[in-house]
Amino acid sequence: MESLPAIFTWLAPYILSMVALIILLEQITYLNKKRFAPGPNLVLPFIGNAISLVWNPTSFWEAQSIMAKSQNDLGFSVNYLIGRFIVFIRSTDLSRKVFANVRPDAFHLVVYPFGRKLFGERNILYMMGQEHRDLRRRIAPNFTSKALSTYIELQQHIILKHMKSWTQLPESNTKPFPLRLLCRDMNLESSQNVFVGPYLSHESRKRFEVEYNLFAVGLMTLPIDLPGFAFRNARVAVSRLVETLTVCVEESKAKMKAGEAPACLVDFWMQETVREIAEAELAREKQPPNTSSREIAGHLFDFLFASQDASTASLLWAVTLLDSHQEVLEKVRKEVASVWSPKSNKLITVDQLREMRYTEAVAKEVIRYRAPAAMIPHVAGEDFQLTDTYTIPKGAIVFPSVFESSFQGFVDADRFDPDRFMEDRQEDRVYKKNYLSFGVGAHQCVGQRYAINHLVLFIVMFTSLFNFKRCRTNGCDEIAYLPAVYPRDGCKVVLSLRCVL
Repeated sequence: MESLPAIFTWLAPYILSMVALIILLEQITYLNKKRFAPGPNLVLPFIGNAISLVWNPTSFWEAQSIMAKSQNDLGFSVNYLIGRFIVFIRSTDLSRKVFANVRPDAFHLVVYPFGRKLFGERNILYMMGQEHRDLRRRIAPNFTSKALSTYIELQQHIILKHMKSWTQLPESNTKPFPLRLLCRDMNLESSQNVFVGPYLSHESRKRFEVEYNLFAVGLMTLPIDLPGFAFRNARVAVSRLVETLTVCVEESKAKMKAGEAPACLVDFWMQETVREIAEAELAREKQPPNTSSREIAGHLFDFLFASQDASTASLLWAVTLLDSHQEVLEKVRKEVASVWSPKSNKLITVDQLREMRYTEAVAKEVIRYRAPAAMIPHVAGEDFQLTDTYTIPKGAIVFPSVFESSFQGFVDADRFDPDRFMEDRQEDRVYKKNYLSFGVGAHQCVGQRYAINHLVLFIVMFTSLFNFKRCRTNGCDEIAYLPAVYPRDGCKVVLSLRCVL
């Protein structure tokens, strides 16, 4: 019987030939999909350019943008990552074309690489057609003027509570500290209060924070669904979070059925839902879709998740950009002081918030200048003709760049200039097609007014209560993909009080 080394020696040429053939076929397949599109002509076997993406994502996407500008500003470029062909889209018109064609035979929204395994197939992100339209119709009452005015009061209580706690930190007044985790925790509690406030006990809130942190960690890891791995912990945490929210929905249904006034988002949602359920029962029909407590709890979790990462990023960029643009900061403080003072011991009203037009312009410019969700990944469900000369192949991951669109069309787009959103310029209307931070089409963010209100309230209270100074180091304001875009240093600041809290 031949020895193992001898067998391996005999097999080695065949194995190497097979590997070489696979690599050759991989390169041919890539080049066939690439065609004339800008992108690398050769890619590393199996992993493609994944190392460049992981090592420095900012440089990787900048390189894709530069390639997209080549060949008479074609508007897109291609690459290869761990066995997947990708298309990066810089052109606003082409990005809007992708957003407008989210349907079974065109593009499927992805957002996060392994999101379906965490969120489930029935997540609103992955819905299409009539089912998606029906759910958005049910969600609409959550963001009426009346509902938003209720949320504004809840948001302020939490923002003020957390800002008070920041003044108690040992580093306060003397040493710089990063705001990222502090703002994240503030946003999480704010979302809890706004969405299901009266239905979460103190103990439930503590468990909620632990479970959500497990989810947040697992979201950014490889999908290894085995005990002890972060992804498994995240998946289990989502199930427990939805169970907690299901109890909240049940309690809200009972309260709304009793005719009580709504006090949070789920109450506004349940007002119409309990009426529809009652009508279906009276007519002896099936319960309407998307009205079971478990389903609604899953959608509530979607809202909770959507309101966290991107919102936290915007808060940090607001602080960063106001610190580096002192003339803007002074205009904000002057406007706020003419409308509201923290010394009044009164909360900001809806009418006062609407008077702060320049501060709202600052919030919109922060979101334009540093779009928190820089890219919105989609998968091509079928071959899709992107231009007259190029067809995106089925299975490709497509990255329409919201970030790139934000620097197209607008006057002096590279300049941080909140005045562009004031009445005399109205660039949000003139260049509406380039302002894609909240998406466009069927999946446009339904809570964008809520998000803007939250950012405005934060800016008003932060600039009124604190003197702040960024601790600037080399590269501190560079973009870090986590996965929303953050200041690389987590926004380190030195805080001191401007007035007594």
